[in-house]
Amino acid sequence: MSAIYTWTCFLLWIGLATQNKTPDVHVTCIISEECILPCSFKPGSKEVIQWFRQDEMVYTFQHGGGKEKEEEEGDDSEDNSSEEQPEAKQLLGRASIFPHLVSRGNATLILRDSGPKDRGKYRCHVRTAEGEYNMNVIVKMEAPIRGLILQLSRLSGYEEMKCIVRNVYPPPRITWATEPPTFEDLRPVTRKQADKHGLYTVDSRLRMLNGQPDLIYICKATSSYGGPAWTASLREREIRGHEGKDLTIPCSAPSYLNNPALHWSFINSEDPSHILTYDLQTGRSISSSPWDRHVELDGFRVPFGDGSLRLMDPNHEDHTGSYECVFSSPYSKHTERTDVTIDTSTGSTSKPRSDPEEATELHPVKEQTVDNKLNASSPLSVGSTNGQSGLQTGSPLT
Repeated sequence: MSAIYTWTCFLLWIGLATQNKTPDVHVTCIISEECILPCSFKPGSKEVIQWFRQDEMVYTFQHGGGKEKEEEEGDDSEDNSSEEQPEAKQLLGRASIFPHLVSRGNATLILRDSGPKDRGKYRCHVRTAEGEYNMNVIVKMEAPIRGLILQLSRLSGYEEMKCIVRNVYPPPRITWATEPPTFEDLRPVTRKQADKHGLYTVDSRLRMLNGQPDLIYICKATSSYGGPAWTASLREREIRGHEGKDLTIPCSAPSYLNNPALHWSFINSEDPSHILTYDLQTGRSISSSPWDRHVELDGFRVPFGDGSLRLMDPNHEDHTGSYECVFSSPYSKHTERTDVTIDTSTGSTSKPRSDPEEATELHPVKEQTVDNKLNASSPLSVGSTNGQSGLQTGSPLT
């Protein structure tokens, strides 16, 4: 009998303790924008609203006398300071509610110009003449990925792919892959660095594999908060052609892209110029002058990932340069950059503007470059080592 009485009292205590408790609310706010922390209660009179962050009062509002004020714990007494006081003071001038909505049971808090330090657990406490109400709000702050940069670098003395994400929070996870897959270990080195505002730049580098020049290198950035993953890929090559002889510049989309748009451009010593754009809706390509007389695209093959460009009647002066093919879709971009040399003579295989004396002078340099590339094939000493299966991740350096 005593046990039943004790158990009944315990259940009654739980019911009383939770009768005004509501489930926690989770919100994710974008850094530098307004952050809305919802709080509702049963309308009453003589409302007093208090907001706490990590059990420290950061905002209070008293209805009735038209009085609204913000206050920090420790303002009334110098001895009542706390460790979190500097963070709480950052709300001064940035926090407010909707006074005209209080009588309707709305105690929502607005944080302007929000930042990473505003994340955490908040508690809304409302006291009226009719009772008291509490609501917990869990706030996450995010600066989502807006873009992904993938480029080839030779500044380190060897060729490496650089994948960079800027102004993000929290720092995303960077993974690497190749297409077609290779059985060699990918050993990326990933670094992350925060600026004074708490936003991160993530820089991941992967040394290119020797003896496999036709690989597509794929970099993928994934946020720990979920949302869309961003993917960028790159392949670079060199080809040669002859004046007056048609040349096909290959470009193919990797398997992760579905129904991408296609854009071709040309870069030489002058400014970049637009060649053509393929319209997915109409299935037609739109060429720019004077390229419309020299290029051709098989529109039937583009939806299947083949965006190869046929260069007709090329000449050395106008058509030697870098051709860039870009397949793109939301959150994904694949680039193929091809350096094309159009020889002036069909019987010559040497590079244009190279006399025998110049070739002799460059010969030792080329041999040294080959030696450097062979030496660069030694494994990196920093970063994780994984056999490639799908995507592989380097260990971030903190």
